[in-house]
Amino acid sequence: MEEYTYRAIDKYGKEKRGTVTASSVEAAYEKLRAMEMTPISVEKANIFNKEISIHIGKAVKPRDLSVFCRQIVSMIEAGVTIVDSLAMLEEQTENKVMAKAIGGAKAEIGKGETLANAMAKYPDVFPDIMVKMVSAGEASGKLDIAFKRMASHFEKSARLNAIIKKAAIYPIIVALVAVGVVIVMLTFIVPSYSDMFAQMDMDLPAITKAVVAASEFMIHKWYILLAIVIAAVVLIRYFKQTESGQVFFAKASRNGPIFGKLTIKSAASNFARTLSTLIYSGLPMVDALEITAGTMTNYLYRKKVEEAREEVIQGIPLSEPLLRDNLFPPMVGHMTKIGEETGQIEDMLNRLADYYDEEVEMTTQTVMAVLEPMIILVLAAIVCVLIAAVMAPMLSMYQNLDNI
Repeated sequence: MEEYTYRAIDKYGKEKRGTVTASSVEAAYEKLRAMEMTPISVEKANIFNKEISIHIGKAVKPRDLSVFCRQIVSMIEAGVTIVDSLAMLEEQTENKVMAKAIGGAKAEIGKGETLANAMAKYPDVFPDIMVKMVSAGEASGKLDIAFKRMASHFEKSARLNAIIKKAAIYPIIVALVAVGVVIVMLTFIVPSYSDMFAQMDMDLPAITKAVVAASEFMIHKWYILLAIVIAAVVLIRYFKQTESGQVFFAKASRNGPIFGKLTIKSAASNFARTLSTLIYSGLPMVDALEITAGTMTNYLYRKKVEEAREEVIQGIPLSEPLLRDNLFPPMVGHMTKIGEETGQIEDMLNRLADYYDEEVEMTTQTVMAVLEPMIILVLAAIVCVLIAAVMAPMLSMYQNLDNI
């Protein structure tokens, strides 16, 4: 799923600009029309035309959506109307962004919109999968079941995200600590020894010269380093928005020596869980695959699901493209094939998702077990280099004194 900036005319005749998330330009146009807007122009968002939006409140997370769904189910089962349910949830929801969207949806229902159409007007809060499930629930008269299914889906998604973040947060914190240690030593510790080194009538070791030069650069020309870092961040972000950049980072994520297996198993779990949920709601396979592709964060897997959707449209079983190039683990294709042959594809996909959820958790533990000693060794090596640079001239001086 990619972001597109748009100019459009709303149903009141006012021009609006904004950003919409969709799988293609055509899908972006369709989404705008579904929001009762007449598109003027739609183009892929980039660093130059993307809107900078500032929200007062935290971003909506899967955990927030799961709680919302559980509360809706409780109120529906208690006989409370949807409008009254949304009114109560608007007041008690702590997340301001979500509370505003709930209030907006309630207002749209008051104008005669269905709940699904009302939620579709807030794509930054209510994802496509949720809107489609609610639409199917309204059509079948089983809205409470649809929300129950979505609550389970978002709970498992939140748990999986928490596991992956746990694996990523430790190396990030240690890396920041390492950078902080280097900056402090180069800025405060090394300069305190520089005058002493300058007074020594001896040739300094190469490692000391290098560290002293780095210290002087850090103190007197720090702005150059800052400019380089900012330029690098901007260029990387721009590169990631290009197709070649997305392919590069997707391959790096999938083929990486440590996080590669975690990426593959997370993609398999997300694919199976989302597709199973959508098929359960009664969505046709083609529509379910389109939404599932939009939930895949890795570019390679998103494109693979989109290609599989095109082949399904042509009458080819889903299992064939999944098995063709081994982008997904072979088990995904084989279990899908069994589900197609037995007519129980939803059950097979659900089993797959449960299996890969466990695999993600086990892989995360393995990654942490490998990363912890590696990071400690790297941090120790950096500190040892700086200490060696300071101590080497002093040890050399003491040896010269002993030889006198």
